[in-house]
Amino acid sequence: MPELDPVQQVVVLLREREPVAGSTHLIAVDGPSGAGKTTFAARLSDALDGAPVVHMDDLYPGWDGLADAVPRAVEWIVEPLLRGATARYRRFDWDHHEYAEWHEVPAARVVVIEGVGSAARAMAPALTASVWVDAPEPVRMARGIARDGEAYRPHWERWARQERVHFAVDATRERADVVVRTG
Repeated sequence: MPELDPVQQVVVLLREREPVAGSTHLIAVDGPSGAGKTTFAARLSDALDGAPVVHMDDLYPGWDGLADAVPRAVEWIVEPLLRGATARYRRFDWDHHEYAEWHEVPAARVVVIEGVGSAARAMAPALTASVWVDAPEPVRMARGIARDGEAYRPHWERWARQERVHFAVDATRERADVVVRTG
């Protein structure tokens, strides 16, 4: 029997597991910047009939905000879903360096949360499954600079240091249900 595409692996996990975030299956797509998390999350959303996707990029309070975003994700997304309530989050306005408007996460059978920290240990009690997406560092850096521009290189390097610390302490990859290599 051929091995399943990673998106289909997640779909199978959803059929096999009960939701743990209230009645919602919360799926995390985590991994380092430039690995392809957003692309994978979009493919997964499509396979799940347009499941809502929450992007951690909307929660980080700036380039030094990885550690601060995880508790916000727990408070704004995880805790409401565990109570069966509507999840909502404030979008961080990167241009003005402050939190802006609130966004509700539509009630759905499945919600995908993607970005660095989305599968953090603090999020784990609410996750039906987690996906780790990775690529070689030179590929990830090239993708990031192509997307954001050369002026962002110092920010990317600063962010990469936070990622390395977070992933080493959190063991995110080791706890993933599905591992995807891109690039």
